[in-house]
Amino acid sequence: MKVLNCPLNGPRNISEFVCLGEIKRLPDAQAPPQDWSQFVFIEKNPAGPVREWWLHLATNFLFIVERDTRSDEILATYRIGDPGLPAPPPGAPGA
Repeated sequence: MKVLNCPLNGPRNISEFVCLGEIKRLPDAQAPPQDWSQFVFIEKNPAGPVREWWLHLATNFLFIVERDTRSDEILATYRIGDPGLPAPPPGAPGA
């Protein structure tokens, strides 16, 4: 059984969660349609550490997970706005 440490509920079976995709910067409101279609439909899917939005289905709690896509290892979990959340490295999605 794979366990994810939810910042609200503690360690839970990963089947209680859904991944909502990588964290990425919103395009400008006046950006052309091509930029918006890239934002909505295209994932970078890099090999290595990524930050993703995850949702705990039972409580509808949204939070951030750092996960290594090569090993599927959960590196860390954070509440949104957590002061302990390190800044993403330059060039990373959402940076």
